[in-house]
Amino acid sequence: MAWINFEGYAAVTLLLWLTSGFVLLFGKNKIKSDNKLASLLAGAGLACLLLFIILLWSKLERPPMRTLGETRLWYAFLLPLIGLVSFLRWKYRWLLGYSLFMGALFLGINYLHPETYSKSLMPALQSIWFIPHVIVYMFAYALLAASSLVAVKAMYQDYRGKNWQTLPALADNFVYLGFSFLTMGLLFGALWAKEAWGHYWTWDPKETWAFITWAAYLIYIHYRYKHLHKHKQAMGILIISFVLLLVCWFGVNYLPTAQNSVHTYSG
Repeated sequence: MAWINFEGYAAVTLLLWLTSGFVLLFGKNKIKSDNKLASLLAGAGLACLLLFIILLWSKLERPPMRTLGETRLWYAFLLPLIGLVSFLRWKYRWLLGYSLFMGALFLGINYLHPETYSKSLMPALQSIWFIPHVIVYMFAYALLAASSLVAVKAMYQDYRGKNWQTLPALADNFVYLGFSFLTMGLLFGALWAKEAWGHYWTWDPKETWAFITWAAYLIYIHYRYKHLHKHKQAMGILIISFVLLLVCWFGVNYLPTAQNSVHTYSG
């Protein structure tokens, strides 16, 4: 569809985020004007990408959430959004920088693998549960990705012998909220499956890995509750949980058992 100029929107977004990252890297943390400029540039990039998503939704006459490439658009938007909100709340410059980098990475992947957009939706996707199920999962994955960035930062700080004892509490905030969305996603998915195929749960490969991911984050939450001061082990569990999440998101698509899965993304 010639009217979709993804390359143009992506270029503007990346330019704004790159400039914001430059300000974060070379600006002074305690200078309000630098922080404000970085926030404005990051926000402008988010606005540009959101405009593209809205226009795409309008022209396709369906939510752009069907293919793996379309979901990457949402993650490219949501991750920097979480980073920006966190920066405005807690002033973590590194988290905003990493979030912008991850958002740019998703945009770059879509740039290298252009989408063939289609208005069609298979019958199973023509459900009232389609949008809420996918949206809450997108928020969950974005929040849990942010928590993994915090965990990696904490482990790196520990390796460098620097203080990182405040980071686990930030990771917890992301995990608790992300886990809530993850749980809602599972419930909405079960209701959707009942409507589409007559069963709430069939242990389809995607469903199985979704449960494994949910259980992994539940283990992290319980571990934090029982061992509040064992930060290093908790950060390790959090990183492993995110690896499982990545397998659930797109890795399961490459498993032989998933070839006949009704949940396998196209595109």
